[in-house]
Amino acid sequence: MQQVISVWVRDPRMQKNDFWHAYLDYEICLHTNSLSFTRKVSSVRRRYSEFVWLRQTLQKNSLLMVKLPELPPKNPFFSLNNAKQITERMKGLQRFLELTLKSSLLLSDSCLHLFLQSDLSIDQMEACATGRTHYTVEQTVLRCGRALRRFHSLDDQQENQPEDHKTSCSDSDCPVFLESSRVVAEGAETNVVVDPAPQSNREEDTR
Repeated sequence: MQQVISVWVRDPRMQKNDFWHAYLDYEICLHTNSLSFTRKVSSVRRRYSEFVWLRQTLQKNSLLMVKLPELPPKNPFFSLNNAKQITERMKGLQRFLELTLKSSLLLSDSCLHLFLQSDLSIDQMEACATGRTHYTVEQTVLRCGRALRRFHSLDDQQENQPEDHKTSCSDSDCPVFLESSRVVAEGAETNVVVDPAPQSNREEDTR
């Protein structure tokens, strides 16, 4: 059977750093029957700066044996309210992933799998990929997938709970391994929840 990897970059959403600064992140949807992937269907959200990290990491790890595709260039005049710029960037990010996933060498890189199929931060991905955590890449992908599917309903539950009883997907170096979060999450079907968009004309914070 032919192995197929389909990836989409879609659904740009504005997130707030603080009152004055915001950034966009994008949903990355992946469907595959490839044996290279632990999960065959996944959905995560990533921002532009994380794509930049991924490209730099893959290039370094491949020891220059593979020429990485280019990312859409960083635009100093990028506006969160410019639909054309956002659409062009999304298309460029999707094209980057499509070309990257055609390389068998890059498909063996743990950082690529953590980027596509976990909600870990850059520091957490680097630690996990280099064996500096008590959990493996496969465990992270499986657990993060379970948590992401249940996240939305869990958030709804938490709205009615006192602050000290709420769980968070960023409370430890690998959020999905928090035992308390796992126990609560087992009872809920969820999806990704995103902060409301601030009304701002400021340029994107690409940190």
